[in-house]
Amino acid sequence: MRIRTLTTDSVPAGLLTDEPPRIGFALSSDAPGEALASATVTVGDWSVETRDQVATVYTGPLAPRTEYPVHVRATGTSGETAEASTTFRTGRLGLPWTARWITDGTYRTPRKQSPVPMAFRRRFRVRPGLRRAWVECTALGVYELALDGAKVGEDHFAPGFTSYHHQLQYQTYDLDVAGLTAGTHTVLATVAGGWAVGSFTHRRKNKTYAPRQALLAELHLVYDDGTEVVATGPDWEVSTDGPYRAAEWYDGETFDARVREEDQTWRPVSVTKPSGAPVLSARYGPAVRVQDTLRPVSRTVAPSGELVYDFGQNFAGVVRARLRGEEGQVVVFRHAEVLVDDELFVTSLRTARATATYTCVEGAQEYSPRLTYMGFRYVGVSGVAPEDLELEALVLHSDLPETGTFRCSDPLVDRLQEAIRWGGRSNFVDIPTDCPQRDEREGWTGDYAVFAPTASFNFDMSRFLRKWLRDVGAEQGRGGGIPMVVPKAGTPFPAMATACWGDVCVLAPWAEYLARGDVGLLREQYPTMRRFLGAAAWWSRLLSVRPDRRQVWRFPFHFGDWTAPGVGVKEWLHRGRWVATAYHANSCAIAARVADLLGEADDARAFRERRDSIVRAYRNVFTDGSGTLHEEFQTGYVLPLAFGMTDGAETRTMADNLVRLVDDADGHLATGFPGTPHLLFALSDNGRVDEAFALLLERTCPSWLYMIESGGTTIWERWDALRPDGTVNVADLSGGSDDDSGGGMVSFNHYAAGAVGEWLYRRVAGIEPVEGGYRTFRVAPLLGGGMTFAEATVETPYGRAASSWTLTGAEFRLRVEVPVSTTCRAELPDGTTVDLASGTHELACRVPAPASTRTASVPPAS
Repeated sequence: MRIRTLTTDSVPAGLLTDEPPRIGFALSSDAPGEALASATVTVGDWSVETRDQVATVYTGPLAPRTEYPVHVRATGTSGETAEASTTFRTGRLGLPWTARWITDGTYRTPRKQSPVPMAFRRRFRVRPGLRRAWVECTALGVYELALDGAKVGEDHFAPGFTSYHHQLQYQTYDLDVAGLTAGTHTVLATVAGGWAVGSFTHRRKNKTYAPRQALLAELHLVYDDGTEVVATGPDWEVSTDGPYRAAEWYDGETFDARVREEDQTWRPVSVTKPSGAPVLSARYGPAVRVQDTLRPVSRTVAPSGELVYDFGQNFAGVVRARLRGEEGQVVVFRHAEVLVDDELFVTSLRTARATATYTCVEGAQEYSPRLTYMGFRYVGVSGVAPEDLELEALVLHSDLPETGTFRCSDPLVDRLQEAIRWGGRSNFVDIPTDCPQRDEREGWTGDYAVFAPTASFNFDMSRFLRKWLRDVGAEQGRGGGIPMVVPKAGTPFPAMATACWGDVCVLAPWAEYLARGDVGLLREQYPTMRRFLGAAAWWSRLLSVRPDRRQVWRFPFHFGDWTAPGVGVKEWLHRGRWVATAYHANSCAIAARVADLLGEADDARAFRERRDSIVRAYRNVFTDGSGTLHEEFQTGYVLPLAFGMTDGAETRTMADNLVRLVDDADGHLATGFPGTPHLLFALSDNGRVDEAFALLLERTCPSWLYMIESGGTTIWERWDALRPDGTVNVADLSGGSDDDSGGGMVSFNHYAAGAVGEWLYRRVAGIEPVEGGYRTFRVAPLLGGGMTFAEATVETPYGRAASSWTLTGAEFRLRVEVPVSTTCRAELPDGTTVDLASGTHELACRVPAPASTRTASVPPAS
């Protein structure tokens, strides 16, 4: 037996924190059935005996800027033992800052524009005897830190995006002492407007959190005879005429390589302070960093004469150009997701210019934007000959370990999985964004609410999600409403109780709990859940007299069946009552399970009673009482079926009605954001397996595989973003007809519809958590669609769990990997069930015919 992973706050090594860390470990063993009997977790002089491998919280003392050794000794049920060690460090832990916030008090940020980047510098002397050096830094804006002209650290867009009025992260960077020789050195920080000051949202709101950029930094120099601190204050200088001439999220970056530090106009800084009283904490979310490098798959010349480079993949990131140029030569890089008539199509970017402009010096040089990013597949280049340019692209997103894989015998479905994965990567840039390319890139809550289970399978979302949910809680309204966008950052929408979008405060932590098993996350989020569900109940009762009507959630506003094909925005919103009432019932059911886990028995009972009342109301108000809606649409049937709100003959009738509506749509789906994740579950879990596979494998619009066959490498916002005739759907939302399915919003990298991934993993591969962190899980593959093979693996907190099956004629073979300390129930297509302990297991059976028409032996997707 050995300890295969040991982490603090999900970080294997190098954690720096201002909070008590959560310690977790996974075991591996050659002994079948091995499980943890007990473990001793030791941190310095503190220790605890535990039988839990997930999120053991350190409760001992913490001192600032201290390294703590962590040691785990585990004993298995076989009697074998294993040991492992790691460390974590603390940050400031609330120590007062010597540094003061500095800015250029003379600068006025233009209206609806991003400010010019500010450069702050300080020269300092290093004397002999330096033993250690580090920088602690944060900003209002996004900053790049350089020491003697060399970038410090690997982060992009520090300090990260948070609700700055409430909380602000700072970063700590260790410096190479060997490079700090005795003599004079220069520390320089470039601060762009970023999310705090820059132009943001399609309305180009700016100065949301501050009137101009500001910097707070301390450089610590530890000598043999003491410590010196170089802190931001009045003795620093500032410049606004440096090489970065412009930088913002939507329009891009302008950089003039000719501008040298000595050419800039430097003047004394002004001392300032942030509005409000944000809590400054050591970075608690994963940093945005370069995750991959892509090279062009082709280069063409557009009819306009522009060089067009195709990277073969839609993603979020920046170009990196190595070029030969002349002094003053201007090279322009434009970005787009698609080509139309061999030209970059940029209309879908709306007001965003997504352009990087570089002015050369003489000779060989390299340029890559540092203070912005784009969402793109294609880059148009002008101002340089192709033989003088070597172009590649850097993939940027938050540092998220990839935990899940899926593949099967259908190559198009495998490509769909890759599109789902890339859609997540592209939109996990410090917060869960809706899209990475146009004038938006905001934390829309509804997008993540529906994608959460798929995200938590493919990635370890624990630190990323914990960071974002801290802002969800901080920005929750007094009445319990959740902003539609978090952080709000200038969006005009109030914090209100809105179905699906607001339900993210329940759905996201629950999905992450099932994947990672940390009850502590649920405990942190439970007050937010309770307040939100209280708001949903209050709005449901408003202006309602009849008992059933008091459970129908109509007010104040719902997005309803958002992006449902075939109808327009008016109809999407009209369906809000059905969607909201079903989501309310589902979130109450989940909240009851959370309350059980937290020992809140009274709450659990109250949530279940409320859920039962809502289910009765849905039946009595919206249906004939026997399973037929008075007003029919696919999502109206999908949600009650998937959320377990039906019973007996009513279930069969609803499933039949859903299939009829699919048939009426010529075998196509017609669901929007809230219904799409649950559509295939509603069918397959209620005896309609063939129909579920048929929808998955449909290749004409609207369908998932239509996107893939049309060249999509990420998931689209709208099913018909690229029409079958090759045109892009960019009809105007405000002026479009009622039949327009969403105009004015067309993104080719929007992950919401990629929530179908959850069905691939839990039904096709059949691997599904029953208890948090897969401590107990089920493997019950669903056969159909002509598939002869499927496999999924997932790195759980206990180790790797996997399901892999093949179908050869009537012979079905299943291979299951069960991590140490977990158990699995395998359910074979012939109805056989086998309980499995840790180890690798091979199972087989003969498949009864027809296999694809059986009802899945699984609970509702919720």
